[in-house]
Amino acid sequence: MADTPSELDEYFPRDNVTAEAAPPAPTAKRLGMVVAGSLSKGLDIKLDRDARIEDTAVGRYVVVQSGDYRFFSLITDVALDSTNPLIEKTPPDADDFVREVMQGTSAFGRLHVSPMLALKEDEGEPKPVKTVPSHFAPAFEATAKDVNRIFGEAQPGYWQVGEPLDMEGIKIYLNLKRFAERSSGVFGKSGTGKTYLTRMLLAGMIQENVAVNLVFDMHNEYGWEGSGEHGKVKGLKQLYGSRTAIFTLDEESSRRRGSKVDYVVRIGYDTLEPEDVDSISGILNLTEVQRGALYTLRKKLGHAWIAKLLSDKVPEELAESLDQKTLLAGTLGAIQRKLDMFARFGFMAETSRESAVDRVLEYLQKGVNIVIEFGRYGNSLEAYILVANFLTRRIHKAYVERKEAAQGGGAAGGDEPRQLVITIEEAHKFLDPLIAKQTIFGTISRELRKYNVTLLIVDQRPSGIDPEVMSQIGTRVTCLLDDEQDIRAVFSGISGASELRQVLARLDTRQQALILGHAVPMPVVVRTRDYDAVFYASAGFVEGDELQARRERGSRSLYGDGEL
Repeated sequence: MADTPSELDEYFPRDNVTAEAAPPAPTAKRLGMVVAGSLSKGLDIKLDRDARIEDTAVGRYVVVQSGDYRFFSLITDVALDSTNPLIEKTPPDADDFVREVMQGTSAFGRLHVSPMLALKEDEGEPKPVKTVPSHFAPAFEATAKDVNRIFGEAQPGYWQVGEPLDMEGIKIYLNLKRFAERSSGVFGKSGTGKTYLTRMLLAGMIQENVAVNLVFDMHNEYGWEGSGEHGKVKGLKQLYGSRTAIFTLDEESSRRRGSKVDYVVRIGYDTLEPEDVDSISGILNLTEVQRGALYTLRKKLGHAWIAKLLSDKVPEELAESLDQKTLLAGTLGAIQRKLDMFARFGFMAETSRESAVDRVLEYLQKGVNIVIEFGRYGNSLEAYILVANFLTRRIHKAYVERKEAAQGGGAAGGDEPRQLVITIEEAHKFLDPLIAKQTIFGTISRELRKYNVTLLIVDQRPSGIDPEVMSQIGTRVTCLLDDEQDIRAVFSGISGASELRQVLARLDTRQQALILGHAVPMPVVVRTRDYDAVFYASAGFVEGDELQARRERGSRSLYGDGEL
């Protein structure tokens, strides 16, 4: 009779159940159970007695199992708690036994986690969280299977950016198509590896062929060769050869650095418009009156207006305006003095033999990525902003025309232009709240993907960027920031920002980044992949013994096994 199963056995299993009959233990390490929380503020998890609080850290992943759902969550805070407030006042002194008894019972660890996605056992795709798990639902460390189910595995159009914190060997992939189709940003204070991250993202877009890139390389870091913690690193031209071209404003500097230049950029004064000068009005300290006078001067002096203003004499065409006081001599003199800076730029001349804009468009239409090196002019913010605005305004106009022609069809129609990503550094200088609505970069950021042109902005002061522009940034790759205003700017328009602030504030100074937005299904903290020989090999670059072996294999395929 004692061996006969009863209804009570279903509710109160016997202690002598055999090991074979027991349910299999989960492969993931159990951390604790849910004890409180809400959808808006996140969940509180009480750590089990044997779960070491020292092994948990903000930015790591936790999976909460509740019924048929698995809630994929991010640790945003770690705390100590107790059942009795008096424990804080009268902790055990030197008695190890008492401390061991109290640990995990009266005193315990507590995790605060933000549920990001919910996965139902019988459904393949994770969905946004719209509810919370039940009380006492068990929480486990996320496994490689969990992470891969969320972020996907290696496939065309995806690019490995790194590994989750403390999960070595598990790869995080970025959806590059989604990354390129909206403007994106790389942020972080100086020295946190923004250039390194940007170079890695550009390499991914080139290798996966999701977009053609135009990079305004202020400090000559992306084209032929860059600098890393352990010396020189290979640039995009070395890795991708003919798929990347280097344009330069300073041929001498490029030659000294050994950069393999494809084209030397020259800009004629006669191609400049008032809008180009207006783009650097803040740096030149032009007043509103002087800015307005630019358009009058261009109208009266024609295409050669800059060259005439840079001459020592007052142009004859302005004599009448000066006499009638429609143009003040003081205003004219101030403009001439401030434009004198152009004469110091070696890449500028009265006229240019060919259009740099046409050459850039020619390469982009062929799918060739362009890195524009500034050489010694990279130290001049005036030169950088002037050239970037000059080229981008005209390239954007060409893209608008091609896109509209493709949409209209007919004899003038054709294929849509390739997706173009324009990379700019010191982005807050282009996207300041006072000028962003008038500049071409502000226009591009607001258009999203309307004309197949987006931005990749790199900046250490995101708080200096117009909030409207920041709200349009699709994917944000953020290294360590310690300024409160910059942190607030990065999280503008992001749900659950208050929880993620703690994660961002505790990143390491190097090789860690928080990625959130359009290109990832949920926020992720990664240790970014190394930019080394393994990375070069993934790009198809070979040198040394491997290059020689490849040459020998090629020779044998052409000439057989005879003597080479």
